[in-house]
Amino acid sequence: MVSCQADTELRDLDEEQLWEILESHRYRIVRSTCPNRLTPYLRQAKVLDQLDEEEVLHGPQFTNSAMRVGHMLDLLKTRGKNGALAFLESLKLHNPDTYTLITGLEPSIDLNNFSGLIETSKLTECLAKAVNSLQEELTQEKHQKASLLHHCRQLKDRVPQLEAQNKCLRGIEAEHNRMKREVSSHFHEVLKLKDEMYNLSMHYTNALQEKDLAITRSQGLQEELYLMKQELQRARVETYYERERSLRMPSDLQPQADELLQLREENEKLRSLVELETFSLVQKDILEQNLDEALEGKQELLNRIHSLREQAVIAENQRKQYWEEKEHTLIECHKMKVDCEIYKEKISALQGQVAELQKERDQAYCARDAAQLEISQNLLEKDSLRRKVFELTDQICELRKQARQQQAELGSRVHGVRDSSWTLSVNPLQGSGGSGVVQGGGGVAWNWLFPLPHMKCLPSLPSTPIRRRPARRILSRITTIAFHGTALLEQISIIGGNQTGIFIHRVTPGSVADEMSLFPGNQIMVDYEVTDPAFKAILEDATLEEALWVLKRVNGFCCLSVRMNMEGYKRLVSDLENKVVTSGDSFYIRANLALEGKAAGELPVQCNDILHVTDTVFRGESQWSACRVNPYSMKDMDAGIVPNYYQPLLSDLQSSGGQPKLVRIISTDKSKINPLWSSIDCNVYDPNKADGALLARAVGEPRAGSCFTLMPYTLVRPHKLAQLRPVLFVPTLLGKILSDKLCLTKGFEKCLLCEAECTAQNRSLVREKGEPDSRCCVTRQALQLLLEKDVHSLLDVGLECMRALHAAGIYPILLLVSISEKNAKKLKKALQRLGATEEQLLDCVRREEAQLEKVPCLYGTIAPNTWSDLDALVSAVRAAVANEQKKIVWIEQDLH
Repeated sequence: MVSCQADTELRDLDEEQLWEILESHRYRIVRSTCPNRLTPYLRQAKVLDQLDEEEVLHGPQFTNSAMRVGHMLDLLKTRGKNGALAFLESLKLHNPDTYTLITGLEPSIDLNNFSGLIETSKLTECLAKAVNSLQEELTQEKHQKASLLHHCRQLKDRVPQLEAQNKCLRGIEAEHNRMKREVSSHFHEVLKLKDEMYNLSMHYTNALQEKDLAITRSQGLQEELYLMKQELQRARVETYYERERSLRMPSDLQPQADELLQLREENEKLRSLVELETFSLVQKDILEQNLDEALEGKQELLNRIHSLREQAVIAENQRKQYWEEKEHTLIECHKMKVDCEIYKEKISALQGQVAELQKERDQAYCARDAAQLEISQNLLEKDSLRRKVFELTDQICELRKQARQQQAELGSRVHGVRDSSWTLSVNPLQGSGGSGVVQGGGGVAWNWLFPLPHMKCLPSLPSTPIRRRPARRILSRITTIAFHGTALLEQISIIGGNQTGIFIHRVTPGSVADEMSLFPGNQIMVDYEVTDPAFKAILEDATLEEALWVLKRVNGFCCLSVRMNMEGYKRLVSDLENKVVTSGDSFYIRANLALEGKAAGELPVQCNDILHVTDTVFRGESQWSACRVNPYSMKDMDAGIVPNYYQPLLSDLQSSGGQPKLVRIISTDKSKINPLWSSIDCNVYDPNKADGALLARAVGEPRAGSCFTLMPYTLVRPHKLAQLRPVLFVPTLLGKILSDKLCLTKGFEKCLLCEAECTAQNRSLVREKGEPDSRCCVTRQALQLLLEKDVHSLLDVGLECMRALHAAGIYPILLLVSISEKNAKKLKKALQRLGATEEQLLDCVRREEAQLEKVPCLYGTIAPNTWSDLDALVSAVRAAVANEQKKIVWIEQDLH
């Protein structure tokens, strides 16, 4: 009956829900499913044809099994709901573990739904095709191996050629080194020639200086010679006149004789001067000859310097040429080395691939042999089962004959016995251990494998406890156990929590739970009552407090879904013994009220504090152990005890202006039980009803007579963002003024609204506030552009858009600017530019501040006494934005 009900539930789901379930487990499906086993059934179920099967199994674009399974899922998705149902049914036959993971149901099979799908001839045909496909794949692998071996031989043939090229390059490198040494020696010779040329130029400069001195001296001597020639000429003229006069006047001879003597002396002087002049001319000739020789030496030096310069230029050109040849040779050598390394890597890769191919070939041979052996065993088992079916059919016929003979005598009572005996006869494969109610997860009910004629439903379960066969223990599989769970918490004790899971810690010896083979290490996944189908609780991620409440309520015939998780159980027990933790609970909540913490050990809590709850049954009592969370680093700070339900503080709920908020009232639907809310019944609190507010994920009745509901805590989850967050101001009227001011500073920019249809095609997020039919939207593209600029985007949208932004993965900084009448007067000019008044601003503050109670996140507040004018307010806003950017973002977690 459970199997029929599970199949009906799956078939009642629509196409979108079925494929959403499959797509959520796509990774596990493609990793654990073999397409060769599923395609025969899918082809018989008319959701795949032969061409689809060939494409899935032998398509060249699919290089592994995961790609084939993914393509098969894409083909089945085009077949709609039938494709999803057929795929799930095929998983029942060939991969029950995956079926259980996807649906959470036991893969029990009723072959009344599979009649005509598996026949002997078709099964043989499918097996033959599977063997043929394996042989074809083996042939392809052999061809590929041959081609790879051929390519490997080609590469080995090229290795000697590459070695010869490498040897040639080494010779070129040696020649290059030799030429480099020659260039170095020529360079040293050029340096020596430069030094010699410098010495010659110095000698030439000294010779020029001496030449200049000799020319200057020669010019002085020529001037003196010219003067001496003039004096000699005058002396000759005077001598001539004196001689004429002496001839004319013979008297006074003595004085004339004296004068003649003087003239002779002067003549001797003149002769000496003429000789001196002759000597000067000779010296001049010598100097001119030296000058000519110096000029000739200079010309030779110049010629030699010119030739040396030409040789230096030639040597430099040769050096550059040799250097370029060296660089080119080095580049070629590096290229050849890289090519050699690449060829070596290719050869090693090919050798590895060849080795892998050999391993895969051996594995294929082993798989083929194993498949053939399995096929032969399956055929033998099938023949034996068919014989058993024939025997059972004969027994049924005999029992029917006996029943018809005794029908008139036994009446209605005998008829009931006949049905019961018949029921026991049609289940010979189940064994004589019991009625077989308990089945291991992933197991197959063999009594339903072959359809029998005129089968009837099993009788209803007895009302008295029955000794049942122990459940088969299969690791990591879910086992559903049905038994009488009266006073269940007296039969078992549990530990754990929402982080680790709920584990059975102790089992009372001799109890029904002990007889059903429940033992420490079993993780309880689901609990539901057979007599009350509406009560079903999923305990996989429930807290310890919730699990105790659910299991305490069990009173009668129930079913527990458990799985073996010994590793997690041992780790939890070790942590508890070492006092690393006190339970397996760990979750974060946001406080919606203020608690003073008057008693010893209680934690004082402020409204909107974030708390980390680590134990929901602290010290075995109905109280929580929690720590206050650091808003910047998520580290646990102050620890203490907080109540797990709302204690009335109606007399303290009123808060005066300027004082911190004491309570955050959130109305919720009373028909939905929430583990974190309590009801206030017309201002009268009933402690006996407190436990009814602690039920998690279990269906219960609403609390009658409640006036309103109050959530003392809200489940939250952290988000740590590296990028700059958008900013949204409350009130929005003041936000427009602040946005205009902040845009003039660095790090802020408005997010413009785009005039477009808000559809999925343009990826719009929210519409313009107050305009449901407006075409103005905040789009992902606009926000992404601002994020890339590394600036805070200023949003001009209403508070009703916060959930839409969170759903899109965008978490704005929400700032409330508290305004008094005194502050509003200082914003008069800015409001006039917007066409607004002070009264409108104060009304907007009161209205939108009340809407903040419904916002699913924390917000920052700027007090009115922290700013005196608009510029000071802008500075305070910048500081508040920088502070909020450093904090962890806490978002309310939706309860399902």
